[in-house]
Amino acid sequence: MINGVNRFVPDGMPAFVSSDAFKNKKRKLIAKKQKQSKTVFLNTIDSTFDLFDIHDGQCLSFHHHLRNGDEVIQKVCEVIANRNIKDLHFAPSSIFPSYTNMVDLIMNQNITRIHTNYLNGKVSKVISEGYLKNPLIMNTHGGRARSIESGELKIDVAFLACPVVDKNGNGTGSFGPTACGTLGYAISDLKYATKVVLVTDTIVDNLDEFQFDGAYVDAVVVVDSIGNSEGIVSGTTRLTRDPIGLKIAKDCANAINALGLIHEKFSMQTGAGKISLAVVKYIRDIMLETKITGDFGSGGITSSYVEMLNEGLFKELYDVQCFDLEAVKSYHDNLNHRAMSASEYGNPYENNPICDNLTFVILGATEVDLDFNVNVTTDSLGNIIGGSGGHADIAHGAEVTIIISPLFKSRIPIIKEKVTTVTTPGSDVDLLVTERGIAVNPNRIDLKERLKNSGLPIFEIRELYDIAHQITGVPRKIELSDEIIGYVEYRDGTIIDCLYKVKS
Repeated sequence: MINGVNRFVPDGMPAFVSSDAFKNKKRKLIAKKQKQSKTVFLNTIDSTFDLFDIHDGQCLSFHHHLRNGDEVIQKVCEVIANRNIKDLHFAPSSIFPSYTNMVDLIMNQNITRIHTNYLNGKVSKVISEGYLKNPLIMNTHGGRARSIESGELKIDVAFLACPVVDKNGNGTGSFGPTACGTLGYAISDLKYATKVVLVTDTIVDNLDEFQFDGAYVDAVVVVDSIGNSEGIVSGTTRLTRDPIGLKIAKDCANAINALGLIHEKFSMQTGAGKISLAVVKYIRDIMLETKITGDFGSGGITSSYVEMLNEGLFKELYDVQCFDLEAVKSYHDNLNHRAMSASEYGNPYENNPICDNLTFVILGATEVDLDFNVNVTTDSLGNIIGGSGGHADIAHGAEVTIIISPLFKSRIPIIKEKVTTVTTPGSDVDLLVTERGIAVNPNRIDLKERLKNSGLPIFEIRELYDIAHQITGVPRKIELSDEIIGYVEYRDGTIIDCLYKVKS
């Protein structure tokens, strides 16, 4: 039982380890590669398959910093299709709707295994329908770094899109025609993959500063284009103007203030959704009014955080991925806008990861249940629509974790008796903020006491559950298939839930 949810854990798979227990686990990391001989420069991705003898059964990895604008994974898929290489293990840090070439490779069993942190679009549809031969493994951002660095996920060849590369094989994403900013999700791939290929569209003589160290690079492929930088904003929106969203955002900011979390040297992270960006605006207003300076903002950085850095409201930004072009520019121009790797961000075995130093985090949800478990992986029908990304990493690490969401979406209540899929366990969640009221996890008596005289509408989570049903009626129970198509890993590698084939 996981936070009140009965979950099947298959034979041979590790059982869930509690949030406190895994902090005491230690794992020896495999040795990093030694400095390479002179980096090879090539003109086609196809030629790397001959150079490194890429063949059936190997593991190839990619990063997603260009998000929906990435073309590198598409180009690699074309080569695989032309050569008809079979039984490949793909380990992209995330999968976006534009990665359409993967679909045919899955159907033809060129790709039979996938590790990833997030997926959406046609690839998620064919996997939800059961076409991937072996179970999908869904990691967190920190969990992926842990699995690579521990040797659990062994990468044969990493194909890493890189906006600018110099003649020594060093690479950066901070400028160039396809600049995407920091390249934090690819650092583990760079350092631990057996072979590393940088794919770029811009070569310069020498880089004074770089995030990809050429000492780890085996080959550089120069192509016409690695993608479109504008595609990185595919998941980013402007702050909401919807009255319901604004009420949620204001109540959330007021709750944070009432809890005393906005103080000198506080730190925070939010998502990039409309309501989250509105919360950031309200927090900024409080900081300006009280003349408080925070220590840092972190995560996938947006223009809202850049504005706060420029106004002196934060001393630093720690950025694992730029979410918009304003953040890309800031990363290039401002020395206090700092890159971090996924391991430095959320690896549970990293020494003092950034996620463990967060005062509070604000996250979204597809579903929340009565035990505060959160689902951002599937919809209520079991279709895969996302994944943890850094959700579970920062939810565990922060002093206070807040989930924000409308109480119902399209007349479907967000609060369930049991979530369809556990992405983040309820032991790591402290508050749920909706337009109808705020629920506090009963494990956090201290927070409930601090909010007692705040004037905010505080409810038990079951009371909010009942309110939603009074408005929408009780939804028809959805029956899911019994066929397992994947596993959800917690950040330390234990299995916390199963993914099931959707019924046709």
